[in-house]
Amino acid sequence: MPISKLLQLQNPDGGWPYRRGGSWTEPTVYAVLALVAAGDTAAVGRGIEWLRGSQREDGGWQARPGVGESCWVTALAALIPAERLGIDHHRRAIAWITANKGMESTALYRVRQWLMGAQSPPGPTAMGWPWVPGSAAWVSPTALATLALDGENRLHPAASLASRVEAGRRFLFNRMCKGGGWNHGATRALGYESGPYPETTGMALVALRGCAGAETDQSLSVALRFLDQCRSADALNWLRLGLTAHGRMPQGYEPPSGIIYRTVPEVAICALADEAVAGMSVFWK
Repeated sequence: MPISKLLQLQNPDGGWPYRRGGSWTEPTVYAVLALVAAGDTAAVGRGIEWLRGSQREDGGWQARPGVGESCWVTALAALIPAERLGIDHHRRAIAWITANKGMESTALYRVRQWLMGAQSPPGPTAMGWPWVPGSAAWVSPTALATLALDGENRLHPAASLASRVEAGRRFLFNRMCKGGGWNHGATRALGYESGPYPETTGMALVALRGCAGAETDQSLSVALRFLDQCRSADALNWLRLGLTAHGRMPQGYEPPSGIIYRTVPEVAICALADEAVAGMSVFWK
């Protein structure tokens, strides 16, 4: 599915579906980002108008119109440059992201755990981000929120932003699997060590761009092993981005034949990975 297919799949309302049907926030944001990189303006403008019109009063975005609750896709929308999305729309998105955190980071959660039998109240944990407010933090939404706030902090430095970026990165390191890499967030399950996944490993590495050290090196080695075996479009996209973010993408790498790009996010993120490998990326400035 070439990037021109993105133009064909745009809905009359300006948004994009995952494959067909109604518009959703995630594919719309990725399509807009890919088309901005490609230089298209008409389709981008209609996509931006759809996003502006679907932003909620609290500053966040829902997964799609009608869901009724802002969620993790707000971090995606905040990756669109403020001059494109609109200064006020972007500012409100950043405020929504900053105000949210995983429930395990709250004092109420720690007291509740103590009352339920813990010998002492659990200590504070690094603040990550959940898929939806009021739930536990996970790797993917934390990586995307960290990226959004890091981008904003680089343009408009603020102690509050820097603090949340640092907390998000600590959360990711705390959730790293034994031996490197990441899954969705559980390093142990049912008493066993949990293994990493390629797509979440790549995504976390993008959020940890600039963070050097033994743990990062371990995870980069895991990502390189995944790259050799990769047969999934989503995994390949994020592995390429994660390795490129750390200057570890093998030169002259050619994706294996037979990879099928079925959804709008897969096509769009592939285009963004191509841009990153070529030296330009919307995921870091």
